[in-house]
Amino acid sequence: MKLNSSKFQVILVGLICFCTPGMFNALNALGGGGQIDTKTGSDANTALYVTFSVFGLLGGGIVNVLGIRITMFLGGLTYALYSGSYVYINHTHKSWFTVTTGGILGIGAGILWAGQGMIMTSYPLEHEKGNYIFIFWSIFNLGGVIGSLIPFLVKYEGNLPDKGYIAFLIIEVFGSCLAFVLAPPSKVIRSDGSEVIISKQENVVGEFIQILKLFVNPSMLILFFMAFSSNFFYSYQFNYYNNDYFDGNSKGFNNIFYWSAQMLGAYIFSVIMDSKMTRKKRAYIGTTIVFVLFNAVWIWTIIQKNKFKYILADPSQKLNYKKAGAKYVGPVILYALMGLVDAAWQSLAYWLIGSLTNDSIVLSRYVGFYKGVQSAGGAVSWAIDSGGMSRNGQLIFNMVVLNIAVPFMYLLCYRTTETSVENTKEEYEE
Repeated sequence: MKLNSSKFQVILVGLICFCTPGMFNALNALGGGGQIDTKTGSDANTALYVTFSVFGLLGGGIVNVLGIRITMFLGGLTYALYSGSYVYINHTHKSWFTVTTGGILGIGAGILWAGQGMIMTSYPLEHEKGNYIFIFWSIFNLGGVIGSLIPFLVKYEGNLPDKGYIAFLIIEVFGSCLAFVLAPPSKVIRSDGSEVIISKQENVVGEFIQILKLFVNPSMLILFFMAFSSNFFYSYQFNYYNNDYFDGNSKGFNNIFYWSAQMLGAYIFSVIMDSKMTRKKRAYIGTTIVFVLFNAVWIWTIIQKNKFKYILADPSQKLNYKKAGAKYVGPVILYALMGLVDAAWQSLAYWLIGSLTNDSIVLSRYVGFYKGVQSAGGAVSWAIDSGGMSRNGQLIFNMVVLNIAVPFMYLLCYRTTETSVENTKEEYEE
């Protein structure tokens, strides 16, 4: 496999994200960033998603102007800064630095994810997009699995110790440096020997104008609702479900299953989305599966929440994976399914975006729009968590937000065409 082949580049960006947002996910999924008091983690995530919402939107333009290598490198370093900030809070018990680095991370994450999405959706041929999404998503989420072993191995009961945070930081710095191995899109060769499609590149002003045009693009307006809801559920899953009902080591143990299930979900969807059915039929089937699975998981969550009342009354009864026995099986399966349906939702979203065009320049903007709106939803979610909304209130809010998005997802399916080649030509003519 050549270094500039499309598949190697997708594998490489998967490795970069394995080391950066993959480690962040493992840390974040502990609830409160590994701290007993989850408020600092929620405040940091609110700051993160506020800046992410802005720089996610601008990210595509920044990548197009500065290039993929430097943007991915700098974006990755902000993950290391955030992980390192918890060492400070361990020693000072002051939250300001962690919350500030959360805001800085939002800037870096915005440009990193715009670059990642451009590579994942524009480098494959049309019949390979589901498979390339799976390749990336499995490598990326393997980071969550491996990262979950860190808190599991350091065996903590209270706050995650310094050595745990330093381990995250070292891996994230290494992943950032891998960005310099990435090839510029103009030198990438796809699996059929063709070059990656690149339309006219704009200057800074031109990119800003193109970004503003996204707000009158019908497909982006329809995508808005799917994007807004796509990260909304993390605060409930991590801070309430995983953090409230399981003890320290068990939280890390659970996350091994959560992120492993993400890989399985991405694989299942790759098979569906690259099948030989018409593209529109695949879009409808994928959306229906996501709709049914998500609601099934939330209904099970309501049932499980009622069974867990005794734990909320007496936190010393939190489940331990070594001692709980059969009582542990159902709750951890439910948590794994939360990860599986998250991967299904994200895979479907990226596939639908990738079906709109094959142009890497245009797709960097589309993915940036998706990540920006997604982060705005995330900011709202973490803010209401930090503000103290009840468990029942958050659970119902999550279900409502997700289901509001479904009709718009079907509308995007309706607009799906069998190929994006003609659309790409129209971009050139404009």
